[in-house]
Amino acid sequence: MLASLRVEDPEQRLAAVRLCSDLPLSDPEFVREDGGWVLKLPPTGLARLEYQLELLDHDGDTAVVCDPGNPQRAPGAFGEKSVLTAPGYRPPDWLDVTGPPAVFDELGVRVLGRELAVRVWSPADGRLPLLVAHDGPEYDELAALTRYAGAMIARNALPPFRVALLPPGDRNEWYSASALYGRALCRRILPAIADHVEVAGRPVGMGASLGALAMLQAQRTWPGTFAGLFLQSGSFFLPRFDRHESGFPRYRRIVTFVRGVLRASSHGEAVPVSMTCGVEEENIHNNRLMVAALTAQGYGASLAEVPDLHNYTGWRDALHPHLTRLLAGLWAAR
Repeated sequence: MLASLRVEDPEQRLAAVRLCSDLPLSDPEFVREDGGWVLKLPPTGLARLEYQLELLDHDGDTAVVCDPGNPQRAPGAFGEKSVLTAPGYRPPDWLDVTGPPAVFDELGVRVLGRELAVRVWSPADGRLPLLVAHDGPEYDELAALTRYAGAMIARNALPPFRVALLPPGDRNEWYSASALYGRALCRRILPAIADHVEVAGRPVGMGASLGALAMLQAQRTWPGTFAGLFLQSGSFFLPRFDRHESGFPRYRRIVTFVRGVLRASSHGEAVPVSMTCGVEEENIHNNRLMVAALTAQGYGASLAEVPDLHNYTGWRDALHPHLTRLLAGLWAAR
C-alpha cells in the first residue's frame, strides 16, 4: 500500500505543493508539516504511482517537476515521472530472460496521405503467427514489447511469432474510432505486412488507450481480419464517466461507436479478447461495461484489473500472464 509523499522545504521557499498524477484525489494539495510539505495518500489498490509535483513559490510562479527527494523515475510518452512503489512491488521477472536472436525488418506503407515506417520483429524465418501493436514504437521502447516476446519464446510459453510495431501517425484522429483508419489498417497496412513477411493465420491486434479503441473498431467493422484482441486501458468514452473528455475533438465519434457496441445484442464475429485496466484508473468504469457487453455478445472476453494507472510500465507489467494466455490459447495448435 502506498503511504505518503514529503517535500522538504526548511527555508519555506514554497507557498504550496500539489500532486500531479492520474490518481483521482479529491484534494491533491500537500500540507505544511515539520519543515516540509506532506500528502497522506488514501488507501488504494496500487502497487506503484507515477507522479510529478507542481511547486508554487511566494511570487505566484509555478513549476511542474519530478520529485527532487525521490530518485526513482519511469519513462513515459510525455517524459519522465517520479515513481512511488508499494512494499513488495517487483518488475516482471521476464525482463531478466534472454530471448532468441531476432531481427527487425522495416517496410514503408502510405496511409491516409502519410508514409508510415512499420518495423517487424522476427525471431525466425518462415511462416509465423503475427502480433500487431498500435503505438508499436512506444510499446517497444517504454513497455519492452519485443523483449517480452523473446522471453516468452525462450521459456516455451509461446511459439516463435512476429511482432509488427505500427507507428501512430495522426494518433488522435486515426485511433478515435475512425472508419477511414480502420479500413486502411485492415485493407492496406496488414496486407502490406503479409506481402513483406510470411504470416501464419490471422493476426492478433493489440493497443492501449485510444489504440485499444481503434483495434476494437477495426475488428468489428472488418470481419475476418483478426484472430483475437489484447486491449489495455481502452478509451471507451461514455458521457456518464467521461464528460471531462468532451473537449477532445473526436469525443462524439468515440461515444457513438462505444454506445453502438454496448447496445448490440450480438456480433457476427466474436473473437477472444483479453483486456487489462488499472484498478484506480478513470477508464476502469467504461472498461467494465465494455467487457460485460463483449462477453454477452460471445467474445469470451476477460478484464484483469491491475494495480497501476494509465502508463506504459503498468501495461508492461500486465503483458504476462494476460497477453500470454490469450496468445497461447489462439496458437496452441501450431
